[in-house]
Amino acid sequence: MGNMKVRAHVYVSGRVQGVFFRVETRNKALKNNVTGWVRNTFDNRVEALFEGERKDVEKLLTFCRNGPPMANIIKINVNWEDYLGIFDGFQIRKTSIV
Repeated sequence: MGNMKVRAHVYVSGRVQGVFFRVETRNKALKNNVTGWVRNTFDNRVEALFEGERKDVEKLLTFCRNGPPMANIIKINVNWEDYLGIFDGFQIRKTSIV
């Protein structure tokens, strides 16, 4: 149970664009062995998908609840999904249009 792999699909609302949120998230993910991606959404949120050991993914969620210095987080939605292990790194993706 100690090293359970998990997948978290996250939406972060607030002042999260133009504050290095995606870059900082990627740096934090690489440092903590978390794979997946992060991107801005058209409605000014940040969306991310994290996969990894639960304790490592939790570190990313803690980061998302606070954000980088210039960010102002209003709300974070976390959906736990089945771990798939399909990512071989962590990417910043293009803004989603839907």
